[in-house]
Amino acid sequence: MITTLEEALKRIEELEKENEELKTEIEVLKARNFGGRKKHNEAWMASYQNFAVKYESGKTIMEIVNEGEISRRTAYRYKSYYDKLKESME
Repeated sequence: MITTLEEALKRIEELEKENEELKTEIEVLKARNFGGRKKHNEAWMASYQNFAVKYESGKTIMEIVNEGEISRRTAYRYKSYYDKLKESME
């Protein structure tokens, strides 16, 4: 419990210091890199559209993969997404 003006000023100073430390920590957290696949961002959509065009033109998944632009796993991920979109349109 704070009973004097000096104690109150000291406590205010401590809280201001703690606040600055927390602000610094927040900035560090905001700036960190969130790794992993960024589904549906601009690059993902461009790559998917490229896959969809090739797939709709009659190429097999392995033909698309052999072109070297995407991995086999990514191609199957795109195929799954493609199938879900087509199913929802029916």
